[in-house]
Formats: sequence, structure tokens, C-alpha cells
Amino acid sequence: MKYEFPVSIFVFFLSFSLFAQDYPTPVEGDYVIDEFEFESGEKLENLNLHYTTLGEPTKGEDGKVNNAILIKHGTTGTGHQFLSSRYAGNLFGPGQTLDATKYFIILTDDIGHGKSSKPSDSLRMEFPKYTYDDMVLANYKLLTEHLKVDHLRLVTGTSMGGMQSWVWGYTYPDFMDAIMPLASLPVEIAGRNRMQRAMIVKLIEMDPEWKNGNYKEQPKVGLSGAIGQLMFMVSSPLQWQKRAPTREEAEEMLDNMVERYLSIMDANDMIYAFESSRNYNPAPHLSKIKAPLIAINSADDQVNPPELGLMEEHIQKIANAKFVLLPITDETSGHGTHSNPAIWGNYLEELMAISAKK
Repeated sequence: MKYEFPVSIFVFFLSFSLFAQDYPTPVEGDYVIDEFEFESGEKLENLNLHYTTLGEPTKGEDGKVNNAILIKHGTTGTGHQFLSSRYAGNLFGPGQTLDATKYFIILTDDIGHGKSSKPSDSLRMEFPKYTYDDMVLANYKLLTEHLKVDHLRLVTGTSMGGMQSWVWGYTYPDFMDAIMPLASLPVEIAGRNRMQRAMIVKLIEMDPEWKNGNYKEQPKVGLSGAIGQLMFMVSSPLQWQKRAPTREEAEEMLDNMVERYLSIMDANDMIYAFESSRNYNPAPHLSKIKAPLIAINSADDQVNPPELGLMEEHIQKIANAKFVLLPITDETSGHGTHSNPAIWGNYLEELMAISAKK
């Protein structure tokens, strides 16, 4: 029996096949930033940023780009994940909310991810210790210096990309018309969330075959343990019970998922990706956000459980913001609900309407 792997912000396997697109052909590119200085003070001589765009930029009467949409992926993901039938098929087509014949859509691979510069390229654990702020700055440079985008119609993202949406909002408050963070919280990563991330790192580093990052083959024992932690971090109890209602099916599903993760994950990249959230904390800066904002979480998201009450407390600091908590249904899939616009797309339509320039 074959199982559909979980759609998560952390690892998106494109288990939803790409479809016969009815939107402009995606165009991939790379931009190299010379001597990029990280928040840590470290520098990288050539920081490569990979990206994909759809559509063409247009300018308003003020001479600024007025149709650019920045969509940010999650931890261990890539911009390419948003070209799935589940996501692009519900948003990028003619007449849809983010119609790519109308908007200039930008999908980036963040530092440490996809085809952008990352530890596994060659530097391993000598790669600069990047943060979310570094990712946002690098993408700002990509947009303004290379793509010549001086304004965003919308910045949105899933999980890590959702968290970066908050950072974009207060770091460059006049740069965008609207913000939609998905599956995130605008607070320091602490409690169980931080413990789970720390466990992922520790499980890899505890494996003697990790060799301080200088392994010739992936440290399979430690990496398998980290993958198991990640799987349960982003899991959906309801959907997993439906997919594996017997002991045999559950064990087969577990084995298949671990093997799939092992085939695509790099241990050092995984360490860096999860540690990049260590300094994230928008809470003290939220009042700086000017653009209309709608934040969306799902009640079955075990990364951002609603019982914490953190969103309700902190979103009040933003002048024009709204929080939507999606109830658990047969269609929600825990943390992975963030990649299913069929569920939350109406709120995106609402945000685009209220943020439209008169």
C-alpha cells in the first residue's frame, strides 16, 4: 500500500503532482550577492540565491512596481513547492486570486535551502550561522537589486515563510500593501516548539557518524531520529489515523516516510535550518507593521497549538490585523493546512480586497 507523505512547512515533497499549468511558464534564475554579511558577523564571499518567477512586473502611476507577490516557503522547503496542483492550481490560474497573468509572483529558495547556498554545497559546519533576519535581508537585496522590485503587493508564506512575513512587515513597513502569515506565531520560539527543534539538532549531533559535520555518508541513525521528531512535530492525528487505521498500515507508513525523508535530507543542512529560528522574535516590533494583515492558523496545528493563546494576545499590537483560526475538519491536515488554499483562500481574497489601492 502506498501513502501520501505529509505536506508540511518543513519538508514539502511535492507529493501533489505538478499539473498541466494554465498560468505563465515559471522562469528560474540565480542572483549572487558578493560579500554578504550575516547577523553573526560572518561573511560569505558569494551568496547564491535561487528563485522562480511567474508573470511580469507592472508599475503604477508613482513609478513603483504594483503587482509583485512574494511567497515564502518553510523550513527545509523550496519555492518550487508552490507550483503544486494543490497550491498553484487554486491560486495562479486565470481569474484566480493570484492570477499570474495579472501578478508578478516571486518564489525564492531561502539561504540554506533548495538551489541557494547551503552548508552541504562544500563548507559544511563552516557555513555562516544564518538567521531569519539574514534570509529576509538577502531576499530584500534579491528583489531590489536584481529583480528591480521596489514594492510588494503582498508578502505571504507558510510556517517559516509565515514567520518571515512578520519580519518583513516590521523591517520594511512601507514596502508592502498586505501581509498574510500562515501557520506561524509572532513570538519567540520557546516551550515545546524550541525543545523539538533542539532535539532534532541533538539527535543528529549525537550520532558518532556525524563526525562534527564531516561525514562522507549521511549519519543515518541520528538523521532517522531527527526525521522521526520532525514527522510528529508536523503531523495530523486525524489524517494519519485515516491513512493508517491498522497496526500494519501504520508501521508501513512510518517506514515509507522515514525512507523518503532519508533519501532527500542532508544532516548539516537540517541542523542549520532548524537553528536559523533561534533569534526569531517579532513580538517587540509588531506595532511597526503598517500593512493590513490577516494571520491564519489551523486548530490541529501541533507546531502552533491554539491553546497557547499567543496570537490573540500579540496581534492586538498591530493597527490593522485579523486572526483566523481554522476549525479542525476532514479537510485540514494539521500544520500542512498552510499549503491548501482551498481551505483559506477566501481570506486571501478578503485581504487583497481591503488592501487594494483606491
